Formats: sequence, C-alpha cells, structure tokens
Amino acid sequence: MDLGLRSKKVLITGGTRGIGRACAQTFAAEGCDIVVTGRESASVAAAVAELGKGVNVSLSGFAGDLGQAGDRERLFSEFGDADILVNNAGAIPGGGLLDLSMETWNAAWSLKVQGYIHLTQLYLGMMKARGSGVIVNIIGGGGRSPRYDYVCGATGNAALMAFTGAIGGKSGDWGVRVFGINPSATKTDRIISLSKERARVAHGDESRWEDMLSGLPLNRLADPGEIARAAAFLASPACGYVSGATLDVDGGSAFRG
Repeated sequence: MDLGLRSKKVLITGGTRGIGRACAQTFAAEGCDIVVTGRESASVAAAVAELGKGVNVSLSGFAGDLGQAGDRERLFSEFGDADILVNNAGAIPGGGLLDLSMETWNAAWSLKVQGYIHLTQLYLGMMKARGSGVIVNIIGGGGRSPRYDYVCGATGNAALMAFTGAIGGKSGDWGVRVFGINPSATKTDRIISLSKERARVAHGDESRWEDMLSGLPLNRLADPGEIARAAAFLASPACGYVSGATLDVDGGSAFRG
C-alpha cells in the first residue's frame, strides 16, 4: 500500500535503535527522506549507513543530548523543515517512588517529557506558519495502566498523553495533526533492562528478568516494526483525520488487569 508519504521529510528522535530505528526503516521504505538522532556520533553514523542500503532517499543524522534544551534548539536550527516529527527518544528507568532519587526523575523527564514538549513547541510553530505537518509522540502503555514499579515512567507518559490531547485538539486549526502511540512491552534492549530492574526489586535477582514477561498478550512481545507501521499509517494522508488521540498498540494489555 502506497501511503502517500513519498518525499516527505521525517525527523525521528532516538532513531538509532529499537522503535525509533524501526520507524526510520518504515518511513524510508515509503520513500521519505529521513533524519535520525542519537547521543553518539558513531551510532548515528552507523544507523544512517545501514538505513541507506536498498533505498533511494536522503538520509541525515544528528548527534546530541536531547535532554538538553540547547541541543534541542540546535537540532531545530539544523533540521527545522521536517514534514513529520516523531518524538521517540527517552528511557525512563523502572522502580518505585522510594527507589528513585529526584535527580533520577529530573534526568529522565528532561529527555522523555520536557524533550517531547520542547520539540513539539519548536516544530509546531514552524508547522503552523507553513500550514501543514504531523507530530507523532511515541509514549508508552504505562501512562494508560500505571503501576508502582514504573511510577516515574507511568507518570511521565500520562502527562504526555494529556499534552498530546491538548495540543492535537487545537493544532488541526492550523493544518497540523498531533497524535500519540502507546506501545506495550516491545522487543528491544530497553525492555530487557526494565525487566531486570523489576526482577531486582521483586526478587532481589535481576537474572530472573524473563519472569517479569509472563502472561503477555498473544504470548509474545510486540515487534518494533508493528509500532513503526502504525506510526507511518497514522501519519499518512490515508489516516488524515486523526489528531489528539493516543492509540494503544498493546495487544489488549490495558484491559487485562
């Protein structure tokens, strides 16, 4: 299916691995020009080189810490003409309220919460002036189904869901769509690290991390490509009346108790 995205410029934060990398591959396959961001120059260069195999699109990279306002502004100054922004960069640690210092909360939210808000502010202003654009917020199922052992992430994700609804409800007046996607546990390096932390808290033994993944919907983790394809479809003209909503791509996890 041709989604009508050819030649669109797509900026994907945290695009060197996991869901972000899958988004870059999916949008590139649709004929989009791609910009990926990451913290390290080497990983960004490697991702750009790998993405370039088999596609005839423009590929660019940006190395920086998007937990810092200055680097977010530098990103916008270098790649401020994106048609589609995919906010994806963020890694909020697991743990309960008594397990995490406020320094940890501040550091995690500076990237996943403040980072999304600031980049949306920067790109929404440009898109409003242009009269078109799409912003995709990759959020997380913890915001819909909060739990104590992921309280920092769940609270941040809930805030981003509210933010997405508020902005997406207004942005349509300017020709811009803003929506979110809540992935459930997805087959990435990050789910292993979170599961190890949960196993350490629950059992005092991080080697039991696989115990934390029992009872999954459809008896498996989500695949990053499934999240990426949802993002591309929703961002395309084929699904052009979606704004303000946050879609759970979770196999029904939110309703399993």
